[in-house]
Amino acid sequence: MIQLQDIHKSFGELEVLKGVSLQVERGEVVAIVGASGAGKTTLLQIMGTLSRPDRGLLTIDGRNPLKLGDKSLSQFRNEQIGFVFQFHHLLPEFTAFENVCIPGLIGRRPRAEVEQRANELLSMMNLMHRRDHKPKQLSGGEQQRVAIARALINSPKVLLADEPSGNLDTRNKEEIHRLFFELREKLGQTTVIVTHDEGLAGMADREIVMSDGLIL
Repeated sequence: MIQLQDIHKSFGELEVLKGVSLQVERGEVVAIVGASGAGKTTLLQIMGTLSRPDRGLLTIDGRNPLKLGDKSLSQFRNEQIGFVFQFHHLLPEFTAFENVCIPGLIGRRPRAEVEQRANELLSMMNLMHRRDHKPKQLSGGEQQRVAIARALINSPKVLLADEPSGNLDTRNKEEIHRLFFELREKLGQTTVIVTHDEGLAGMADREIVMSDGLIL
């Protein structure tokens, strides 16, 4: 599903990625771990087409998104990649349901189809009773589950998560961890997670250790 070959990335004179190659299979849950500054988030951003490598090859489901122009790349990202961040980035003026719908409406999908899918995902997340609540009325764990539902609204091929449980208490953290594996069972979701959480990393199909811009 994801293939990276000899990925290099520098910021000024600082070389952050020094020739990273990685393959992620369809339906696999992979955890990327390592000390701060190892290059984990930069690698995830390149996988998600949020950043372009200085050199190297990226393919997602057999396509090379880096060859696309800005408009086509934005469309590809909207349709094929879901993002979950440590801080949920929900829009405070919208309800949980509306937040989940937004990427689908941006993608110009039919409103009825988007709303039906949003309800299905909120039900899967056990959040239908919180459907019409705004983010400030939700707990941290509920907010993150809304963010995961939002990431899945366009049925992306790939789900990328950057420290998805880093801001949660133990109970909510464990719930979010289980959820990623339930999504794989129910949706066949390919998932890459950057995490410092040893428990989450240990649950993954594979644990990739990075150090100083390289995979060990």
